[in-house]
Amino acid sequence: MSNSIRFVLLILFSISIHFTVFAQEESVKIKKLSRDADVIVTGKVTQKESSWNESKTRIYTRATLEVQEYLKGSDNSSLVEVRYLGGEVGEVGELYSHMPRFEDDEEVLVFLKKEAKVKEFQVLNGEEGKIKVLGDGKSAAKTTSLSLSLKDLKSQIKSYLKEQ
Repeated sequence: MSNSIRFVLLILFSISIHFTVFAQEESVKIKKLSRDADVIVTGKVTQKESSWNESKTRIYTRATLEVQEYLKGSDNSSLVEVRYLGGEVGEVGELYSHMPRFEDDEEVLVFLKKEAKVKEFQVLNGEEGKIKVLGDGKSAAKTTSLSLSLKDLKSQIKSYLKEQ
């Protein structure tokens, strides 16, 4: 076997190991998020509204999600409101690193925690707890920003919840 073929095989092997480790790390994160979340839903962003807090020191945004499916928890509501730091009010904008941001008509799977003080939901673990759902445009199959099909991700979450 020539050195160039060995080199190519070594590169392919290294890439394979990298993707395997990445997949295992993502699986551990999903398991922890599934366990720690109060509610897990898939849904579509139907509305966003940003406003100042009472002391006008921070901007918060409320995103309303039209729930497509509850994977964990349920209050039988077809809408869920999620509150997060950041947004724009007038000509002032605030952006926080590691905080999720929602876009109009965006389809998502989110791991939510109930905020005791304000009785609203927040995304668990910041941007880690928000997974974008993507359609490939060619079929009804949906994928996620984790490069997993939505169907496989939901199955994985449901299996973790059965372990609890």
